[in-house]
Amino acid sequence: MQPYNEIIMDTSPLNIKLKFQTKTSGYSPLHWHDALEILYPLNGESDISIEGVTHHQKNKELLVVESKKIHRAYHYGGSAMFLCIHISKESLEWYLPKITHHEIFCCPDMVTDANFPKYFELCGFLKRITELYINDSPTFMLEAEGLILQTVAKLIQNFSTDSAPLLGETDKLAMNRIRSILSYVEEHYSEAVSLQDAADLLGVGKEHFCRYFKKNMGTSFLQYVNEVRASHIYQDLIHTDDPVQVLMEKNGFTNQKLFNRIFKSLYGCTPSQIRKS
Repeated sequence: MQPYNEIIMDTSPLNIKLKFQTKTSGYSPLHWHDALEILYPLNGESDISIEGVTHHQKNKELLVVESKKIHRAYHYGGSAMFLCIHISKESLEWYLPKITHHEIFCCPDMVTDANFPKYFELCGFLKRITELYINDSPTFMLEAEGLILQTVAKLIQNFSTDSAPLLGETDKLAMNRIRSILSYVEEHYSEAVSLQDAADLLGVGKEHFCRYFKKNMGTSFLQYVNEVRASHIYQDLIHTDDPVQVLMEKNGFTNQKLFNRIFKSLYGCTPSQIRKS
């Protein structure tokens, strides 16, 4: 659990998770989730990379990450607060039986002059949710979930394409395999994770695994593991006073030069500069 995440509401009967979370500046490694994710930053700016395409997001701009899309983020400046909504599209099939056929694309830099009024209306829904929360409305969840449902409906009407037919069994297997690898890394990144360990997890050879991971994630497995480690060290630099060497060992780095190179490439500065700022 990240110490900077604050869960405001539990998952609702409609399988909606609504939270306001504060993130410090820095890098969030590649990951994915089953739920549709709607992000609305209240301050700060970010670069969100979705399946290799980077989108710039400013405060008060809505951005959607479709379910099962591999993505990463870099947050600029100081700490930033987000309204973050996760919703399972499958849970809404009673309202729209083919909702999972609709693939949503909605990022600020993709909005045209023609569809800007519709995009602005969506941002207004999320602004209203934020106001209701700040005003501590007793009917907050009723109104918030109504606004979220309107948001999803408008996204499907104006910012989606028909992605039918559904994924085949081969695609589902590939997604499950990637998910298992990501979960394994998150559980064992502080240990001596090797290519052989990961290949054994899928029951394939190392060379086959390297090609498979690169094809599906756009980066090498060892680079990904080191990025995960570096992201945890970044948070520890902010939230603890432990020496860098201690944090390296705690989070699985054994090579000082490799750590320095990875950290500088991700954050554009050294650990000591993070501490000073």
